[in-house]
Amino acid sequence: MNTFIKSARVLSDGQLPKSGTIYPVLFMISISHLLNDMMQSLIPAVYPLLKEKFGFTFAQIGIITLVFQMTSSILQPFIGRLADRRPKPYSLAIGMCFTLVGLLTLSVASGFVPILVAVGLIGWGSSVFHPESSRVAQCASGGRKGLAQSIFQVGGNAGSAVGPLLAALIIIPFGQSAIGWFALVAVLAVLILVKIGNWYKRQLILATGKSAVSSEAVHGLTRRKIHTALFILAVLVFSKYFYLACMSNYFTFFLIDKFGISVQSSQYCLFAFLAASAVGTVVGGPLGDRFGRKYVIWGSILGAAPFTLMLPYTNLVCTILLAIIIGLIISSAFSAILVYATDLMPGKVGMIAGVFFGLMFGLGGIGSAFFGWLADRTSIEFIFQISTLLPLLGIITGLLPNIESKREVLNK
Repeated sequence: MNTFIKSARVLSDGQLPKSGTIYPVLFMISISHLLNDMMQSLIPAVYPLLKEKFGFTFAQIGIITLVFQMTSSILQPFIGRLADRRPKPYSLAIGMCFTLVGLLTLSVASGFVPILVAVGLIGWGSSVFHPESSRVAQCASGGRKGLAQSIFQVGGNAGSAVGPLLAALIIIPFGQSAIGWFALVAVLAVLILVKIGNWYKRQLILATGKSAVSSEAVHGLTRRKIHTALFILAVLVFSKYFYLACMSNYFTFFLIDKFGISVQSSQYCLFAFLAASAVGTVVGGPLGDRFGRKYVIWGSILGAAPFTLMLPYTNLVCTILLAIIIGLIISSAFSAILVYATDLMPGKVGMIAGVFFGLMFGLGGIGSAFFGWLADRTSIEFIFQISTLLPLLGIITGLLPNIESKREVLNK
């Protein structure tokens, strides 16, 4: 264990002993992210089925999401901190086993409480997955952290997009029990994560005895300015994921309510939005590496605002087109936010990843519960009208310091 603790310090800033970008590992961790988030995205995708089968209210749908998102989020900072101090190469595979059990439980759940238990198990699996996998991605980055996070994130976004499509093709026609077939996906993910664990364990051993990389910040900011910047990033994550909570969980209901389309057709429309989000993710990291992450964050969140403001007031075709545009633009922000945050606090990749992934899931859960509660008291159309204002908060990105420029000057 002491060997792993010492080597964790060497690898704490995402650096490997004498190696460049390890693309095979990045692709494997991205595929694992795809499988993990695909299984997670089945939960909101089957909401219409569960609502009809069990007679749930929108508030109950919101509570299911809240339990799922909170179990996904609340443990992540602690697991991330533990990963920084005592890395456990096979924790990823162990965490996926929780998801496996959760899927099997959800496929046979007979009421509200068993469903809460099932989504809670899936959430716990996610809380283990994200912090440690972010460390693996940065360790394999070879210094190209934005690119590595984009490769990692595009897997997650692709999985989130594929989930509703598979739900429409498999679960909606064949019913709740068909969720159990996705346990095979969890088994595949476990096998891939064991392979990643083997690689990660070798890197930790190779790092033992190497000179520890410096974890001192080179941006020259005071602790107060760092905390202020982290608070601004948290507000930006709030604006992005409160909006995405509305889109991801209630877009199908909005389309059904406003345009009268079928449940299956609404799932295809949700897939279009989520697929566009997956595509947009690829762009954010490399652009951030090249031009500065602050500007990518600014353009991603505030740049989506004109399109979100129009979405509730157009016809069906324009609504779908706007959803695709919004997905393309707004999706690039998170990779840039995460790498920017780890640059503010080098040496704490796992903890920072845990905090921001946890914040992402937690705010998404709170947002879903809030919008579900509000929809019951007003209408689905109303919650889309007010959620469109959230990306306007992207304007506060201008208050973030330009740490990339400062770092480049100091490194010359």
